[in-house]
Amino acid sequence: MSAIVVPADILVVEDEPALAALVADYLRAAGWNARVLHDGAAALAEIRRAPPDLVVLDLMLPGLDGLSLCRALRAFSDLPVVMVTARVEEVDRLMGLDIGADDYVCKPFSPRELVARVRALLRRARPAPRVAPAIAVDEGARLVRVHGHALDLTPSEFALFATMARRTGTAWSRAALLERLRAESPDVGERAIDSHVKNLRRKLAAALPGVEVLQSVYGLGYRVTLPDDAA
Repeated sequence: MSAIVVPADILVVEDEPALAALVADYLRAAGWNARVLHDGAAALAEIRRAPPDLVVLDLMLPGLDGLSLCRALRAFSDLPVVMVTARVEEVDRLMGLDIGADDYVCKPFSPRELVARVRALLRRARPAPRVAPAIAVDEGARLVRVHGHALDLTPSEFALFATMARRTGTAWSRAALLERLRAESPDVGERAIDSHVKNLRRKLAAALPGVEVLQSVYGLGYRVTLPDDAA
């Protein structure tokens, strides 16, 4: 069986439905997942519930505007943000960057240019990470190595661990993890998440006795924590 490739998950926050749909279509054509929301407050709640890999964020939003959303987001996350706006004044661009946006695109823009900017940010944000002295995730080879030795993981187990390891310490709901797996394996059910996690824990515990790498988060789901003394 070939390994499950988990595409990047991108949240588009844009209050113009036609533009949001166009952007999402281009992102999906580039091979990524794309979710769309039209309200800033709803987007902030969604980011907390199911963290994406990148946010395409409109500046002018109903309720919670893009600048306020970006500021609130930076209080708990460093995920990449591409700010999109019709306001072209330099002061507005600088303000967006100062509060934590990683890039800035002014309307009207080429969807292909946006895709290129997203790709560049994802390339920097999603390298094959060395996540701990004892544990390394090799995204290219689809392997998790402990002290240099590859764990015998199924494709789904690798996809789950790699997803959580990209943002260590972040709590992932079962629903968020299920969304990631269903992109490549539509038949995966929520009960399968718990089964995969159980098997992952057993294999990690055998390789790293006494180190709780994969933790339960009461009432939500799971997280990967990699203490500095894991080696």
